[in-house]
Amino acid sequence: MSSKAAVQHAAAQQSDNIAHALAGAGGGLLSMTLTYPLITLSTRAQVESKRAQSSVLNAVRTILQREGISGLYAGLESALFGISVTNFVYYYWYEWTRAAFEKAAIKAGRATRKLTTIESIIAGAIAGSATVMITNPIWVVNTRMTARKHESEEQVLPGAKPKRASSTLGTFLALLRNEGPAALFAGVLPALVLVINPILQYTIFEQLKNSLEKRRRVNPTDAFYLGAIGKLLATSITYPYITVKSRMHVAGKDGSKENMRQSLQKIVREEGWSGLYKGIGPKVTQSVITAAFLFAFKDVLYDMTVKARNRVPAKIGAK
Repeated sequence: MSSKAAVQHAAAQQSDNIAHALAGAGGGLLSMTLTYPLITLSTRAQVESKRAQSSVLNAVRTILQREGISGLYAGLESALFGISVTNFVYYYWYEWTRAAFEKAAIKAGRATRKLTTIESIIAGAIAGSATVMITNPIWVVNTRMTARKHESEEQVLPGAKPKRASSTLGTFLALLRNEGPAALFAGVLPALVLVINPILQYTIFEQLKNSLEKRRRVNPTDAFYLGAIGKLLATSITYPYITVKSRMHVAGKDGSKENMRQSLQKIVREEGWSGLYKGIGPKVTQSVITAAFLFAFKDVLYDMTVKARNRVPAKIGAK
């Protein structure tokens, strides 16, 4: 391959990586908006004490009575920003790593360029680790907003006007002012451990997709169901660490700071092993539905992005 051809190939690959990243970000925005009330319910269940309502239906009723429909969307602004950045970074690095493995497979003369299970795991680990370090501050702010203490829990006097909820920027500035920049990386260790979640999810998805592609072309409906299966298994396995991460995100607000091991031991000691699975119902439901829509939307958005990109040179050539 000539140097000119190599440069063109690299540019095309970079363009394709960005197309995947944009499609992933767009898919994340759409799927997050559809399922966000379930995220609110799950997060509250994870961080509330064992005295809180155990019924999901009761939790919905309480939130609606106290805050109205908007209570189910507390922190949506930061969540949408977070998911778009998270997915953009993740898919960019995942596709970059995938391209490197495919290039190596061609050089090695391998029969197929499809990623092996080990290659899928490595690609997920690289993409997931980069994503955690870049986006953890966003999710700390989001969790603080979603799990904020409510007026009834703070013994607001009957008839008193409820205190207005802080904005995303207000929460961010208050966190920096009261706890310092280090608070933005609260829970980063369990978040890095949780990189195993997308590793499992995408490895399962890729292997199922590769198997299906041997028989026919994978369409958005297939991607919906394959994404759901991958996320169901991944979230069920890693849920205890999801709970620990949520507790650590709000620990500073409650006046105590613990590391991952201390937080894990405290939950087991005070609430039993079942405490590690608090809120798993709405979380698994939300995660599976969000992942299913994400994979379906991403395929459609990726095709649209590629078509739009291909029309640009054609229009330039026509001039």
